[in-house]
Amino acid sequence: MLLRMRAVDMVEDAGYTSVEAVDADEAVTILEARSDIALLFTDIQMPGSMDGLRLAHAVHERWPPIKIILVSGALKLAKSDIPPDSRFFGKPLEAKEMIAEIQEMIGHA
Repeated sequence: MLLRMRAVDMVEDAGYTSVEAVDADEAVTILEARSDIALLFTDIQMPGSMDGLRLAHAVHERWPPIKIILVSGALKLAKSDIPPDSRFFGKPLEAKEMIAEIQEMIGHA
């Protein structure tokens, strides 16, 4: 929950509106209902039917234009583990770095 709150702050500080989901199932439901989502920001460790890495791959397959940022404090992922054009960051996250990455990935708001 704290990571989600911090991620929301970073997305909003980058100039965008955030939409929160408590787990992967809710994230998919939101994506099915909306066409204005440009970026998925997810932790790899999360509750629900799939973890953040599986969610990232599912989103990339169904909605290829959506950019993806994955984060984890426990795992280290290689570029080959994540969907193409996605980014992985270890925790702790640096707000300035994340804001710059979001803006680079989807443009300035």
